[in-house]
Amino acid sequence: MGGLKCSHCLWGVAVGPQSSRIESTIRFGRDFELDPALYELRRSGRVLRLERIPMEILLLLARERGRIVTRQEIADAVWGKGTSLDADNSINGAIRKIRYVLRDDPDQPRFILTVTGRGYRFIAPVAADQQDQPGAATEPGPGQEADPSVLSGVPAADAPVHSSEPASDAGADVDATPPVRSKRRWIVIGIAAAAVLIAAAGILLWTTRAGRRQAIPEKLRLAVLPFQNLTGDPGQDYLSDGFTEEMITQLGRLDPQHLAVIARTSVMNLKGTRTPLKQIAADLDVQYVVEGSVRRDANNVRITAQLIAVKDQTHVWAKEYDRQPNDLLEIQSEIGNEIAREIQLALGGRGPNPPQGSTTLSAQEYVAYDQYLKGRYLWSKRTAEGLQGAVYWFKQAIAADPNYARAYAGLADAYTIQSGYGYVPSNVYMPLARTAALKALQLDSSLAEAHTSLALIAQNYDWDWHTAETEYRRAIELNANYATAHHWFAECLAFQGRFDEAFQESERARQLDPLSSIIAADNGAIYYFSRQYDRAVSRFRSVIDVDPGNGRAQMIIYAYVQQRRFKEAQDDLAELHRMGGGPWIWALQAYVDGSAGDSAKARQDIEKLEAASRTSTVDPNPLLNVAYAGLGDKEKWIAAIEKAYRDHTNLPTNLKVDPLYDPLRGDPRFQQMLHGAGFDR
Repeated sequence: MGGLKCSHCLWGVAVGPQSSRIESTIRFGRDFELDPALYELRRSGRVLRLERIPMEILLLLARERGRIVTRQEIADAVWGKGTSLDADNSINGAIRKIRYVLRDDPDQPRFILTVTGRGYRFIAPVAADQQDQPGAATEPGPGQEADPSVLSGVPAADAPVHSSEPASDAGADVDATPPVRSKRRWIVIGIAAAAVLIAAAGILLWTTRAGRRQAIPEKLRLAVLPFQNLTGDPGQDYLSDGFTEEMITQLGRLDPQHLAVIARTSVMNLKGTRTPLKQIAADLDVQYVVEGSVRRDANNVRITAQLIAVKDQTHVWAKEYDRQPNDLLEIQSEIGNEIAREIQLALGGRGPNPPQGSTTLSAQEYVAYDQYLKGRYLWSKRTAEGLQGAVYWFKQAIAADPNYARAYAGLADAYTIQSGYGYVPSNVYMPLARTAALKALQLDSSLAEAHTSLALIAQNYDWDWHTAETEYRRAIELNANYATAHHWFAECLAFQGRFDEAFQESERARQLDPLSSIIAADNGAIYYFSRQYDRAVSRFRSVIDVDPGNGRAQMIIYAYVQQRRFKEAQDDLAELHRMGGGPWIWALQAYVDGSAGDSAKARQDIEKLEAASRTSTVDPNPLLNVAYAGLGDKEKWIAAIEKAYRDHTNLPTNLKVDPLYDPLRGDPRFQQMLHGAGFDR
């Protein structure tokens, strides 16, 4: 964390327009097949999820392989001549998705070469029986400058598998200098959001297979689609994305009993796509959507917004706002009022009570608000760099407005996630997170986000399960539409072995955030902890198929080992090695090799793990814990757990339920740590 089920490639079933000419399957790379007849891209026989536009472009490039296809040719072929859409951005986004699915490195491409200023060329050799076709390429072209905005799709090899969420990058000092503010840097930060698009299809597969596509009873469901950034400057994405998040927050608080508002993660999967409204409604299971745009210059902000009933795609309400920049909250309040009135009518008068009054920010408050939006924008990336930048901007917002509660809540979230990922020492930064969360609640006790942050601190650092549960429930009481509270509460319940309740909360989180890869992966973790290994594998696989870098989903290897399916575990490890090495890869490799009985190989893996750890900022103890578990070295295994316990990392949270620790349950030292982490025998 493709992405969404597209109208033409619904899980590999061809339902879109096809050429009347029968085309043969194009086989390229080692194991890829592009089937024009079935409108499918497959790898080793497994269908890969790809949206319609990227699929059309890939087919075009493959058919014209060996020849440079200009951007204008792509636009004409896919959207038709004379189109008025922003084809350049759409093509860039589609190429990124194609490269992600193919795992093609733009700097050293194997499949698609960017020819700067001209277009793209399909450079992969095709199967021998197709070499005589016109335009067939036999060797990759020479390396040329690739599109710098393209993500390589390499997973975070250092991601702690047993943490609340997947990690992505190496750690960094949170007090470092602020992010460079150049336009190029903001472009790089902005396109990072594209990575989450890949997770969506797997999550929808989980939904379909589980047979759980029911709506929340007696509730209308609404999605705020990503507001478009029409400034012409990608560096202003934080403003349009921030406005989207603010609208989700405001509408989510209107009346949670009767109105469910889809969470940010799922709607941001739709950013930059042209998914039909009907498909969006089906994917998110909503009756209404809000869409709009943001345009800003030095002295003015123009916001357009409209409320659409998806059943017949009628525009229930639409309006344009021209205001001063410091009136942003007032605009949000005004839009919220008007949408609330329309929803109230849809609910027969029983629905949301529109918020009263409006808010105009002072110059100082506007600066703080603007900096807060930048912080949340970077925080949502969940990368080391993004979290570092988020800490900086939240601190700047607090400096501009020391009474800004939400900035303190954001700072608490940034510190907590950094600690959970192992980027920074827990025993240093979790107390800082607690101070920030308590300050936020002192300023505004109604902030669900701050209660949720405090709950996660109590869970992962204090191992105080009663306080964690109390704070999660308070957060949900304040904002039942806050998906993160349901998600983390589900994990809290699972760690205590309360699996029925955990599955209920996980399902509530899914309903509010149906395209979230981490919610789907953590659902798989609950199945793993409850010893339902087949279901765990199914959940993890649905995420990995479209989001190979999802660290939490790599827990599939643990499930395979418990089932003694070592061949499947080794196959997944081989794929991880191809995608990029790191300490965590060697920890998993040692776990699998040792569990399979190859102690000599496991010791070699541990040597490589230790060597890789010397150049990584990630805490090596959780890695050694896993490695020694496979090797069966009880003394070193216990020592690694004890150090993680003394350092107050989040490793002890799963001691009670993780099958990994079953061989240690009779050891008095393990029982002592179990008791110290708040668990009974």
